[in-house]
Amino acid sequence: MAEYLVLPVVNLHLVPSTMSNAVAVFCEPLAAACRIVEQNLIDASAQDKVLILGDGKLGLMIAEAIGRHMREQQSSSQSTSIQPILVGKHQHKLDLVQEAGIEPKLLRDIATAGDDGSLTVVKPEYQHGFDVVVDATGSPAGLAMATSLTRPMGKLILKSTCAANANFFAAPIVIDEIQIVGSRCGPFPPALRLLSLPDDQGGLRVQKYVTKTFRLADAEAAVACAAERSTMKVQLICGPEEEELS
Repeated sequence: MAEYLVLPVVNLHLVPSTMSNAVAVFCEPLAAACRIVEQNLIDASAQDKVLILGDGKLGLMIAEAIGRHMREQQSSSQSTSIQPILVGKHQHKLDLVQEAGIEPKLLRDIATAGDDGSLTVVKPEYQHGFDVVVDATGSPAGLAMATSLTRPMGKLILKSTCAANANFFAAPIVIDEIQIVGSRCGPFPPALRLLSLPDDQGGLRVQKYVTKTFRLADAEAAVACAAERSTMKVQLICGPEEEELS
């Protein structure tokens, strides 16, 4: 691994002096969430009904970004507020995004068991009910469910990079003329802005996502902690800040 590298200055983004390193490292995953906003895929003023599927780390960041964006847009246009919905399997994770103006729903609230016993069949009252659906599940089953949730001629945004399995069925996408849009990495400036805002202005408190912090010398323990299913995020602290953990 090289000790030095050269890159364009435009690739560098100034982190405010008031922002800790522990918060700044959330810029990249939050930027990926902000990419959906940058792509202008959601029209809050048009009362788009939005659903985010998946309560993993990326799904939660997407909910934080979209929830704040829609609330801000609806406030400026004085339109009726419609909360985006975040669907996941874990109530304690859904609770983390309440401040973003998100309506949380457990998977069992919108789906019933399929032939294999897993919750993959969308209930009739939710089928084709959303203008925009974001798939952040990371699974082929999630993609199929997201398709069922999207209205005809609606938008299905793919944040998952999983490969479709052998049973992937494209007919509903073609018949309902669903617009599929890929969305990957995103812009740092809006992410840094969200991380910089105070709580009373819609700022994002990301430390709630950190399960535990370790010194670099304890990297082995950090990896073990990260492997536990209950862990959200682990941080390794290098340099002077390590002393605070002693």
